Amino acid sequence: MDRLEAMHVFVTVADLRGFAPAARKLRLSPSAVTRLIAALEEHLGARLLQRTTRQVRLTDVGTRYLERARRILADVEEADGSAREERNRPSGRLVVSAPVGFGRQHVGPVMTDYLKRYPEVACELRLSDNLVNLVEDAVDAAVRIGHLADSSLVARQVGEMRRITVATPGYLKRHGEPKTPEELPDHQTIAFGPATSWRFLREGREIEVMPSPRFTSNSADAALQYAEAGGGVTRVLAYQAAERLKRGRLKIVLAKYEQPPLPIHIVYPTSRLLSAKVRAFIDLVVETADWKFG
Repeated sequence: MDRLEAMHVFVTVADLRGFAPAARKLRLSPSAVTRLIAALEEHLGARLLQRTTRQVRLTDVGTRYLERARRILADVEEADGSAREERNRPSGRLVVSAPVGFGRQHVGPVMTDYLKRYPEVACELRLSDNLVNLVEDAVDAAVRIGHLADSSLVARQVGEMRRITVATPGYLKRHGEPKTPEELPDHQTIAFGPATSWRFLREGREIEVMPSPRFTSNSADAALQYAEAGGGVTRVLAYQAAERLKRGRLKIVLAKYEQPPLPIHIVYPTSRLLSAKVRAFIDLVVETADWKFG
């Protein structure tokens, strides 16, 4: 027996003072209404209704139970309404994960706008270059750069990112600009990240070169600072060098050999019953953020 359903049927019978009108209102058969009331009375061990051929009256127990049943059903309806409203209006706490540099430069400003738009939401931005487990770490959504591994996550592409090769104009003037990837081993190079080889494309065919870096770092900022000091050629994601390129402190080389851009996704655990706070964050990124870095 569904106790809430039986309680709802009981209240309807009491309000309409009859099984037949209650059955019509609830779109149930009279026998179904009778069975639910009987099951509820058996569960309670008390008679709630006195039935005669002419009318249905509440017993003393039924009168007291009716008052409490109304209160319980009202609480349930209020809880349901609150949950539906929360799904339709951003509220609560939003936790977003993003890579350190990209999150600081590009996700943070979006979250600032988000907080202004949705005052009922509290936000947390977690910056990490390690992949987090969204479910285990209670993260609502994550920004990820690159091709995604197969998973149960739902992904929405919101941009793209190229991997570029850069050096200072001064370094290129002193050492010459590499015209093909095969010339890189003759240059001073700076390695960023775990990759030991640099990959390029020529007419659809992949070219792999193995530089011997003088300086290696797991920090893009450190690699770029050394490159800016004239230390050599480095390979980074476009957004990481964007400001230095804009100011003319670095120059892109080997542009025609770049690989296709990497996708930028927002991923989240499931699309079923997606909360309003996550949906609003994704919509704001799509609406306001220019995350196409070439």
